[in-house]
Amino acid sequence: MRFIFRWLINAVALYVAVAIVPGITPQSTNWLSFIWLALIFGFLNALLRPLLKLLTCPLIILTLGVFILLINTFLFWLAGVVGQNFGVGFTVNGFWPAFLGGLIVSVVSVVLTMVFKDEKKKK
Repeated sequence: MRFIFRWLINAVALYVAVAIVPGITPQSTNWLSFIWLALIFGFLNALLRPLLKLLTCPLIILTLGVFILLINTFLFWLAGVVGQNFGVGFTVNGFWPAFLGGLIVSVVSVVLTMVFKDEKKKK
C-alpha cells in the first residue's frame, strides 16, 4: 500500500513540475503517462540516489548538503530521458528548468506526504 501511495504522490509531483516550469515539454499530457513516468522516476531514485550520495559524500559535506540539489536535478533530467524511450517522458531545455523541476518534485512530494500522513493518523 505504501508503494502505491508513494507512486501516486510522485505522479502528482511530476505533473506539477511539468505544468509549472517553463522549458519542460512533456511527450504526453495524459495522467497515465505521468503514472508510468512516476514509476520510472521512483525506480531511478531507488537505484541511483544511494550510489550517487555515496560517491559524492565529500561534496555533500563540503557544501553542507546543497549538492543534493544537483543530484535531484540529475535524477529529474534522467527520468525524462529514460521516459522518452518509453514514450512517456519529457524534454528539459537546460540546467535551470531541470533544477527547478527537481526542486518542485521534492517540495510537492514532501508536502503531500505530510498532508496525507496527517490524514491517516486522524482516522
